[in-house]
Parts: sequence; C-alpha cells; structure tokens
Amino acid sequence: MTAAAFGGTVIEWFDFAVYGYTASALAATFFPSDTAVGGLLQTFAVFAVAFAMRPLGGFIFGRLGDRMGRRKILLATVLLMSISTAVIGLLPGHASIGLLAPILLTIARCLQGLSAGGEYAGAVAYVIEHAPAHKRAFYASAMPAATFGSFAAAALLCWLITEAIGSAAFDEWGWRIPFLAAIPMGIIAFLVRSHLEETPEFTRMKEERASRGAAAAGRIPFGEILRREGRIMLTLGGFIAVTGLSFYIFSTYMTTFLRTVTEMPANLVLGSNVLALLCATALAPVMGLLSDKLGRRPVMFGALVALAVAAVPGYLIAATGGFGGALIGQLLVAVGAVACNVSTAVMLSEAFATVSRYTASAVAYNVAYALFGGTAPYVATFLVDRTVGFSPAIYLTMMALLPLIAVYLLPETRGRDLAGPARPEGVGHSAPVTESHA
Repeated sequence: MTAAAFGGTVIEWFDFAVYGYTASALAATFFPSDTAVGGLLQTFAVFAVAFAMRPLGGFIFGRLGDRMGRRKILLATVLLMSISTAVIGLLPGHASIGLLAPILLTIARCLQGLSAGGEYAGAVAYVIEHAPAHKRAFYASAMPAATFGSFAAAALLCWLITEAIGSAAFDEWGWRIPFLAAIPMGIIAFLVRSHLEETPEFTRMKEERASRGAAAAGRIPFGEILRREGRIMLTLGGFIAVTGLSFYIFSTYMTTFLRTVTEMPANLVLGSNVLALLCATALAPVMGLLSDKLGRRPVMFGALVALAVAAVPGYLIAATGGFGGALIGQLLVAVGAVACNVSTAVMLSEAFATVSRYTASAVAYNVAYALFGGTAPYVATFLVDRTVGFSPAIYLTMMALLPLIAVYLLPETRGRDLAGPARPEGVGHSAPVTESHA
C-alpha cells in the first residue's frame, strides 16, 4: 500500500515540480519583459497563485475525503494534476496569442494548485492509517521522500534535455517535454491508485458511526471542525510554514539563485540539484526512524535549529560558483528541510481525529504552504533584487526561529490512538493522547 501511494505521489509532484525548473524558459515564453528579473517575478507570481488555490483544494478534497474515503480522492487529484500539467506543455506562447497565453497558463496552474491541495494530506493519511503505531514516522517519511524524489526526477529530466539539445533550444521549445511527460505518467499513476484499497482506519470509523446512527463521515460542519481542531491547526500551521518555506527555498529557488545570481551554467546547476535532492530523498526515512525513536517534538526542534544555523552558510558556500560548493550549500539547507517535512507528514495525521483528519490536515497544511511556501521563490527573487544575494537565507533563518514556540505548544503525539484527537489540553506534554471526540 505504501509503495503504491509513494509511486502515485512521485508522479503527482513531478508534474507540479516541473514549473519551478523551467521558470526561466516560461518567463521568456509567457512573460516577455525588459529585464530578466521582471519576467521571473511574473513567472513566480503565477507560481504563488497556484498555491493560493491549494487551501481551496484542501477544503474541497478534504471534505470529500472525510466523507467518501481516501482512495477515491487520490484518484481524482492525480487525474486533475496530469491533465492541467499536459495543458501547460501545449500552450502557445505570448508571441503567438498575446495576453491570452499568460492567462491560460495561470488557469492551468490554478488547476494544479487545486489538485495539490488535496493530494499530500490525503496521501499521508492513507499511509499513516495503514502503518503500525510504532513506525508511523518511518512510514510517513515515504511521502516526503516521494516529494523530494519527484523534484529530483523533474530536475534530472530537465538536465538531460538541456544536455541533449542545449540551453537555447531548451528555453525555446525543450521545456515543453517534461510537461507533456505528464500524459503517460498520469495514466500510470491512475492505474496504480485504482488498485488501492480503502484504509482500515477510515473503514472502521465509518462502520462505528453507522452503528451508532451518527451522521455519515465527512458531514460534520466545518465550523465544528474548527472548534474542535482549530487550536492544533493553527499551532501546527506555524511549523508547517517553515516546512513549506524551507522546501521551496531548497528545491526550487536555489536553482534560480545559482543560475541568475552566481551565473553557473544550467547543466551544473541542475546536476548539483539532482544530487542534493537524491540525498534528501535518502535522508527522509532516517529522519522518520529518528522521530519514532525520540518523539515528534525533539526532531521538530532540531529541524528548526538546523535551518537557522545552516541557511546562511549554505547560501554563502553555494554562491562560490563551483559545482562542489553548490552541492554542499544545498545539502546544508536540505538537512533541516527534510526533518521539517518528515515531522509535518506524521503530525498531519496524528494531530487530528479520523473523522475530520483529511479536512483539518489539508486546510492547515495548504494555508501555511500558500502563505509561505508558494511565495518563497517570489519573495527570494525580490529580496535578491533589492538587497544582497544571500538575503533568502536570512529570511529562512528568521522564519525558522519563530515556530520554536509553536513546537513547544504542540502535544507529543508519538504512539497515540489515531481514533482520538491530540487535544489542546495535551499542549506541552509528552504523554500520548488517546481520548476520542469522533
């Protein structure tokens, strides 16, 4: 089950990742500007618009997932993502259809955002609800590994295409190839997920509620979910904000930084990024094992401290311009980013009750990601243009320090009963919470 969910998530996030790795080519095709920075800012603004749609996607698909089950929604999200990604690969540029080109690109990215909003929280819930209680973080780490791996696959494909046809041809037409790859990959993902079974936790919850004559799963008013889970959603969202920021500063903006600020050749940039992402993929299960051994909160604290300490040195080393420096700089940022993503993955399921897990986790996750993850490349590009080259690292450092209080306020959820919520009364304590309010 985990392997099937992993494979589907890799394909889903590959489609979403390609946009970041083709940002320079997209800027030239859809947003002609007097300056390269102007085109990039417009491209990353559309990048952020897609994230603005993620909370809506999380709400819609989360409500459906809590009512209809995890499996059906994961089929819908991968289908929507594949279609919208392929459309981007087929769109004419600004030179052909004028203003309609960026408008259609924005619509396609919005559809991608809707899909992404329902994907991650649902995939994590699916895996966690199948996992043994003492290995939940290890199983959950498959989803961050899938995400980092999909970004590596996207970067690798862009790198191979660039090596084969050259940077000029890639910027002119080669960038379309990875987007069109969504067609066969989407078919594969849909077929893989069509054979998945519903999770035992969701099935048990639905049967119990039916036996008590309770309302069908997912029909709890959203206002009631906010009343029950709102405090945890808000607190966990503070940590997720850094998870999203660190992920996109590491995986997406770093390549733009290396190309535009340090002026490294595109093939070296993508090559170093692929290696860094592969290392991050391999590190994810290690962080999962560590979380299962030490608990969620110690690893979350460690992740924030690692980012605060390593972000500026990482960017300064990357800015030296060599392949080795670029790789080392990315790896320094990757350690904290991976630990944040693994911690977020397991907390998304352990922090909420089964009856509202998909909705609460998807909304909390996507609101935080929209505010801080989706805006990360835009803010980073703006800061570099107005201040100094490593200013995105300073931004990440400052943001990593703020959620230390949020982590302190979160309950320790390792080993808790998934049927019950991690209630606010458990704040600041390490005892697992097993009380249920489903």
